[in-house]
Amino acid sequence: MGLVEDFNGYRTKMNERIMASDSLIIKRIFNLDTNAYAPGALDVKSKELIGLTCSLVLRCDDCVRYHLGKCKEVGLTTDEVQEAMGISTLIGGTIVVPHLRRAFEYWDELSKNV
Repeated sequence: MGLVEDFNGYRTKMNERIMASDSLIIKRIFNLDTNAYAPGALDVKSKELIGLTCSLVLRCDDCVRYHLGKCKEVGLTTDEVQEAMGISTLIGGTIVVPHLRRAFEYWDELSKNV
């Protein structure tokens, strides 16, 4: 399996496990997350770029991968994604660079699978 398939497989498996629990709080958080990215005053592309940039600044590789997948899914271009990631690196500082490397690697993999 590849990088993208490994991530998506594990994420799906563990999300199913989490949702099988009786935790109302966790279920509400997952629901809130889903609804936050629905179209509203901001379009979905803008929301995914915001999610991506925040995830990079916060240095959450799983979140970065998830949002990169969604960015690809909603039709964002490489130039758009890379410009947003540049802003993330500017805001987050050089500590973001290792996460940026992994983000570029993951985007490259997503781009191969199209």
